[in-house]
Amino acid sequence: MPIENRTLQLGPLGNNTYVLTCPVTRETAVLDVGFEPEAVIDLVRREKLHVTWLLGTHAHYDHVAGMLTVQQAVSGVYALHPLDRPLLSTVKQQGSMFGFPPAEVPEIGHELSDGEIVRVGEQELEVLFTPGHAPGHCAFRHGETVWVGDVLFRESVGRTDLPFGDHETLVRSIHTKLFPLDDRVRCLTGHGPATTIGHEKRFNPYVGAGTMPR
Repeated sequence: MPIENRTLQLGPLGNNTYVLTCPVTRETAVLDVGFEPEAVIDLVRREKLHVTWLLGTHAHYDHVAGMLTVQQAVSGVYALHPLDRPLLSTVKQQGSMFGFPPAEVPEIGHELSDGEIVRVGEQELEVLFTPGHAPGHCAFRHGETVWVGDVLFRESVGRTDLPFGDHETLVRSIHTKLFPLDDRVRCLTGHGPATTIGHEKRFNPYVGAGTMPR
């Protein structure tokens, strides 16, 4: 049986928060909670899910500001790549830059690494290290679905003009970690609609032919 995916579009920036559940054990991973954590908590309690992981693609305010509230309500180990620790430490400053209220963040309970397998009940998520938008950005792959966070969008890419961003690194991540996947692989993004690897290879103006950094 495939992993169950629930998508919640939350907050003023249209963030996609994902709730991934093993259909056999009901063990659950919650991915990227920035805004409206109560919506996630209500879903978990209503469906009687057992949250084991709080997975972070990266540590920008809009992907982490609600994680602690969820953790305090329904548990879960917060997992993030160690290269995003400096970004995580600036969440309050990030919020103030965009007029958002201060936010407390959870302690990192597990450091993600490229290629590792995160087990959610009987299901497996493969960690893909995809820096550029953030230094420790990661995507999570399960079969023909990959949760790409803010590294790749439909016909666009994550911004790199924020602190710790690097455009060449982002483009390299997409070319070396995502584009080698099958064209049919579905990309579930941090903002906006889903897309596929094949669509982005053909139509994304930022990472098409000739854009691979040397």
